[in-house]
Amino acid sequence: MTELWVERTGVRRYTGHSSRGAEVLVGSEDVDGVFTPGELMKIALAACSGMSSDQPLRRRLGDDYPATIRVSGPADREQERYPLLEEKLEIDLSGLSEADVARLLTVVERAIDQVCTVGRTLKSGTEVKFEVTPT
Repeated sequence: MTELWVERTGVRRYTGHSSRGAEVLVGSEDVDGVFTPGELMKIALAACSGMSSDQPLRRRLGDDYPATIRVSGPADREQERYPLLEEKLEIDLSGLSEADVARLLTVVERAIDQVCTVGRTLKSGTEVKFEVTPT
């Protein structure tokens, strides 16, 4: 299983690491060149939807289809949460008939609903446990 951790690199600045060698810079909105934790959550959702829909889209559009998934949703600062996240898949379906588009969108939505772990977790909620381990 891949290990994940963050290390503090400055005031409200962290570097996220994976045991597979990946890194991501994390910080507050006023720091250039970093993602906020909320932005990373949104990117994780969009990437999960993209990866979950990749197979049906590749089958219909070919391996090299271009696609962009935009994700947005403002934070509710009173409750410190995101009450709504909206994703928009931008993809050229102009070569398909209306019926083919409708079928493909049904298959894509079903694939995302069934296998996007991030989306499924956000929709259902999850238990989070936190502990402090003195070093």
